[in-house]
Amino acid sequence: MAMASDKQANEENELLLSLPKERGLGAAPYLHLFQDFWCPSFYFPGVNNFQKHFHAKDSDVFVASFPKSGTTWLKALTFVIINHQRFSSFEHHPLLSSNPHELVSFPEFILSHDLDDQILSLSNMSEPRLLATHLPFPSLPKSITKSNCKIIYICRNPFDTFVSAWEFFTKKSSVSSPALTFEEAFEKYCNGIMGFGPWWSHMLGYWNESITRPNKVLFLKYEDLKEDSVFHVKRMIEFLDTPVKGESTAVIENIINLCRFEKMKDLEVNKSGEIDNIAEKKNFFRKAEDITMEDFCYVVYDFHYFTFPSKVGYTLPYA
Repeated sequence: MAMASDKQANEENELLLSLPKERGLGAAPYLHLFQDFWCPSFYFPGVNNFQKHFHAKDSDVFVASFPKSGTTWLKALTFVIINHQRFSSFEHHPLLSSNPHELVSFPEFILSHDLDDQILSLSNMSEPRLLATHLPFPSLPKSITKSNCKIIYICRNPFDTFVSAWEFFTKKSSVSSPALTFEEAFEKYCNGIMGFGPWWSHMLGYWNESITRPNKVLFLKYEDLKEDSVFHVKRMIEFLDTPVKGESTAVIENIINLCRFEKMKDLEVNKSGEIDNIAEKKNFFRKAEDITMEDFCYVVYDFHYFTFPSKVGYTLPYA
């Protein structure tokens, strides 16, 4: 097994070295162009293992998103909905003692190490399994795209996504991996160079699937979910066909309240510690409060670079 693992690691390293690379917004010094998206080098082994070794079940539910698009919030909402019968009391709910990222794992992250143990752990999860992914739709394991498992995708407008990503990854910078300036980061982002980007092709892949296979993919907009949470949480419940479907609006409002940004941010469990040595928990509950007006003006002035319809030739949710 060790020899096989060494061989795979060598093959992955050779492939990684052959791929175009750039500095950009992402959780690694470099991003590599792999299968038409920019994959952070740190996550490449996990992405490769996810594609090769993951076996989806028809009962699986995936939360999919482009980074910094409301992933934490959607994980929390989906976890509460799916597990409503197990944890009907909100007074001692797991969400009060665990971070959403601890409750809903990214296979492409956890499969980067201890592969056999992680595969076994995933196989032994109780059904329905709730997992998450940042992978573009075309790069998902075939067992996911071909099975009857369901995907809920959340999309956020590209301006806010960029601002959130820039602040998040700037806080993760180090001497060995210094942060890009605001201007550098924005130019890279407009050219699609961000972890799991480009934004437009990532969004478009799930958007198209939600139109052609509405029973497979539910497409949500962060702004809509924020504006009318009850309506869109009801859409999630209908899509997942869970027992919550028969509950009153009051129960749905309680679910929403449990997952509120302010409530989760104030929980002790989310104030300290790290998630898989990737980022501090508190950084998943921060708003873009440190961006200056000058920075905002720069982005607004140059936002014409983001001509998504001309890039992809479709009418898009944020066109």
